[in-house]
Amino acid sequence: MVSATFRFYEELNDFLPAERRRQSFTCPCARAATVKHMIEALGVPHTEVELVLVNGESVGFERPIREGDRVAVYPKFEALDVTPLLRIRARPLRALRFVADAHLGGLASLLRMSGFDTLYDNHFEDAQIAEIAASQGRIVLSRDRELLKRRIVTHGCYVHALKPALQLRELFERLDLARSARPFSLCTHCNLPLHEVAAEQARERLPPRIGALYSRFLGCDACQRLYWEGSHWRSMRAVLAPLLEAPPEE
Repeated sequence: MVSATFRFYEELNDFLPAERRRQSFTCPCARAATVKHMIEALGVPHTEVELVLVNGESVGFERPIREGDRVAVYPKFEALDVTPLLRIRARPLRALRFVADAHLGGLASLLRMSGFDTLYDNHFEDAQIAEIAASQGRIVLSRDRELLKRRIVTHGCYVHALKPALQLRELFERLDLARSARPFSLCTHCNLPLHEVAAEQARERLPPRIGALYSRFLGCDACQRLYWEGSHWRSMRAVLAPLLEAPPEE
């Protein structure tokens, strides 16, 4: 056994027991333990970590823990560009695409509404989600720490909020999604692109009172659903509007 001192910063403390939050603590480590092994043994999924400093030097997850090491673990930085320091992941994801676990169906629907490719099936097993994320380059969204600790999951987010609208706000703020959002471009049911449907064709499939009220329609080729700017659409716009507003200039 070796002994090392750890300090976790900001929201990573939420994963720790109360007596270890926002302070340094020393604990024993197996001689073969790596940075990743110890971070997760202490309760923090590796997908939540953006930067690790050991004795003041940026290291990767594979770095072995040695006697007397001082390990500082940081989450995503909001205001400071630490890109030159990063040693955690080989490369960023080229596109923001998600796969959500079985408990996040509401969030998945809201992400699709926002224009983000999000796979969801309440029958997905954890192993399937991890495989999909690894093979398709997707970010795993979950409230299950053990799923996010799987070795093949390189990008993931532990979702703290419980209600879908708050979960959506959390992701928009954490991942800076506003600049990439394309509202109402995907089917919230199928996750496939929507396309314009001629009003005449749409009205043939809708009750006359709906067809008479609206002139613009979007459709999904897979499930044949039609979308128009009715009360549900306006409610969804109300959810998205504050998330898409540009921050005030300093």
